[in-house]
Amino acid sequence: MKKRIGSAVAILAACSMILAACGSNDANNNKAGNAGSTNANGGNTTQAADNGGNAPANAEPTQVKIFSIQETNIDLPTNKFTAFVEDKFNMKINWEMNPTDGAKEKRQISLASGDYPDAYMLPAYIDQFSQADVLKYGKQGVLLPLNDLIDQYAPNIKKAMETDPELKGFNTAPDGNIYGLVAYSQCFHCSYPNKMWLNTKWLDKLGLKMPTTTEEFKKVLEAFKTQDPNGNGKADEVPLSGSIEDFGVRVVPFLMNGFVYDDDRNYLNLTNGKVESAAVKPEWKEGLTYIKSLYDEKLIDPGAFTQNAEAFKKIGESADAQILGAGAGMHPAIFVNIDQGNKYSKDYNPVTPLQGPHAQYATHDAGGVAPGAKFVITNKASKEAQIALIKLVDYMFTPEGETNGASGMEGIDWEKPGPDDVALGEGVQAQFKPIPAKEGEAPHNAGWSGVAHFYMPKAYRDSFVQATDIYDPTGYERRLYNATLLYQGHEPKELFPAWSVWIDPAEMDEASMLQTNIKNYIEQNELQFITGNKDLNKDWDSYVKGLKDLKLDRYLEILQKAYDASTQK
Repeated sequence: MKKRIGSAVAILAACSMILAACGSNDANNNKAGNAGSTNANGGNTTQAADNGGNAPANAEPTQVKIFSIQETNIDLPTNKFTAFVEDKFNMKINWEMNPTDGAKEKRQISLASGDYPDAYMLPAYIDQFSQADVLKYGKQGVLLPLNDLIDQYAPNIKKAMETDPELKGFNTAPDGNIYGLVAYSQCFHCSYPNKMWLNTKWLDKLGLKMPTTTEEFKKVLEAFKTQDPNGNGKADEVPLSGSIEDFGVRVVPFLMNGFVYDDDRNYLNLTNGKVESAAVKPEWKEGLTYIKSLYDEKLIDPGAFTQNAEAFKKIGESADAQILGAGAGMHPAIFVNIDQGNKYSKDYNPVTPLQGPHAQYATHDAGGVAPGAKFVITNKASKEAQIALIKLVDYMFTPEGETNGASGMEGIDWEKPGPDDVALGEGVQAQFKPIPAKEGEAPHNAGWSGVAHFYMPKAYRDSFVQATDIYDPTGYERRLYNATLLYQGHEPKELFPAWSVWIDPAEMDEASMLQTNIKNYIEQNELQFITGNKDLNKDWDSYVKGLKDLKLDRYLEILQKAYDASTQK
């Protein structure tokens, strides 16, 4: 899933410095010593020092070589958290640094050459091992199974996987081996990416109510187009816009979810355990008919089907006048500024999932957790290096270690909350309070940001202090959290868990090719039907036949097999 791209991601990254970052797809960066010894659920946590983390003072440091990336304002070799963990675990980390652009290619080249390090530690939103990579290199013996190391030296990782079956499913290959660890960041607002943000200032001016159905939404867009809500006497309003990237900005899924479930990536449904394609159902055709009616009446910006995030934001931040009525997106900072002194941010508020003729769904995934592995140990690592590495990562499966690593060291980038501080989650005890950076202050270089994103379950993320004014930049994460509560529970009772299903390695290449061809075909035809280049009545049967010719049935067969295997674990 989450393929975070472009300026919108950078914006959200900056906003989410308030918390421990998203896995981004949304792709958020953060900065974190000694925090409290309680976990995010209030229970005691086994700390790394209790599992042999501190070696005798006279022992030579264990040398480890780690392939990683160079993020903005972070220098891992001189980083304060690096020095802290090197001392804590009596290790010396030799970093193999790579620019974020091209990191994936550099990783692949290093593996192909045979000259690779002891371990790879990567932010999931920049680059990580795909499930196919994990299986390929695991079978070849390049990646070591971590099962025994976790059993012997990583009580926190072991406990997390015992108490969270989803985490275990992400990390466990079909053969039962754990060849790598995923970046487990349960970003609540990322888990319902396809939101709609409506200009409520215009609603109030025109005396309209927040729409709750697909037809009410259409009437609001019609009013935005025809009643001059910005008051400049010009017909310059753009009722609805979005873009073509992958952070909830496509306009179709939000609208289609009133007809049939649209997962906004593979167009898969699950019905009584059977994997199906949403894109051949009669409800899909009906949804396209509705969306086409909006397009025909010029209620949808044609650019929504072609433009990138930068172009989308030019509409939201139009210099001459406010012209955007509704914007699709995981969060409004994609299309309007949210910093201090912004003009339009508070005007855009979330629309609940629309009740359509057949459904009131909301697109849901695993909270931004991308399948694969951000951390692996290779067969180049000595036994001593393997132990040091797994102990290091085990520390980042504690609230203290995760916060020091991802957010920055205590006293530099975070502190313990005061009695009046409020946690993000309702009814949650605040555990961590970010220390805002001072204007003009040099970067602290006290944490690893996304390199340290290992274990951020929702309860942990909810325990960070967050401002209560949702329209102030410091309260932005709470604004997104509150908006997401409107979407929570609107997913179908059955979801195809594309993010955690492992496909048989023998069928991986075939499935990948089929997925790409089928997805492209669905999206190309979707656009042609909406814009009128194809006729929904005359060309529908031909479209369905085209999917069959692309071996849709075989693709669903492969996925069904993988799903059935996952449910039998």
